[in-house]
Amino acid sequence: MVIETENLSKIYENNKGCRNINISVAEGEIYGFLGPNGAGKSTFIKTIVGLLFPTSGTAHILGKPIGNMETKKKIGYLPELFKYQEWMTGLDLLSFHSSLYKLDKKASFTKIEEVLEIVNLKGAEKSKIGTYSKGMQQRIGIASALLCDPELLFLDEPTSALDPIGRKEVRDIMLKLKNIGKTVFLNSHLLSEVEMICDSAAIISKGNIIKQGKMNDLLEGNTILDIHVEDINNEILNKLEKFDEDMIFNGKNIKMHVKEDDEIHQIASLIITGGGKLYGLTPHRDSLEDLFIKLVEGGQK
Repeated sequence: MVIETENLSKIYENNKGCRNINISVAEGEIYGFLGPNGAGKSTFIKTIVGLLFPTSGTAHILGKPIGNMETKKKIGYLPELFKYQEWMTGLDLLSFHSSLYKLDKKASFTKIEEVLEIVNLKGAEKSKIGTYSKGMQQRIGIASALLCDPELLFLDEPTSALDPIGRKEVRDIMLKLKNIGKTVFLNSHLLSEVEMICDSAAIISKGNIIKQGKMNDLLEGNTILDIHVEDINNEILNKLEKFDEDMIFNGKNIKMHVKEDDEIHQIASLIITGGGKLYGLTPHRDSLEDLFIKLVEGGQK
């Protein structure tokens, strides 16, 4: 695993922070870390990258304990609400960060060209950052975090202040990084963004993880079927009730829940082989936002 934590906690004097965080992040995936404002998301990232000392618990990044200097050379981090000097050009900024990474002149030139290509800012590097759009500023920030060729990239709310076009540009960068083998840890409260691109996710509320897993597993079991039928006999209804005893049938329409996607095919076959007429079957799956609201507003059940 690229990231593994065991009961990792960082508690402030006001008793806020994050508590007993246990997560595992696999190599090459985009991992979403979700929660409302003030839930402890940024505290967790700052602790895991070594900017804050944990109160208790342990964590490993790339197989080494957090704080390991060799590991730090292999991670990139873009904080929330970063601000660069507006008088600098994009090239000035990247050259400065290259010097911080102690890249020699040749390696710096090669790496800057490479990251500009990844974030789609080739040709804009000689313009001042003050003239960049918010989306361009976000992308030059990601470029800075990529100069060390990290195996693991932490992004803290990278799309929260962007318009739809800017958000898509950042999403495309994350997918591009995944395709070349990078692992991306995405801290966000924009649930639709996470649902679109993340392989796995964890939901944090009031400092505690309340749900985590693969994205498909998180959303599984929340599918509702709207079925338009005719000639449904009691034998078919009795068999359908085995899938959902609370299903609703009004003569021509059936509404029922299924736990697994495989059950959809079984239900369609059951209706047809039983002599019923199937005119339409539409599945409706709860979104990540629906799940999030149920968990956070439902008393963390």
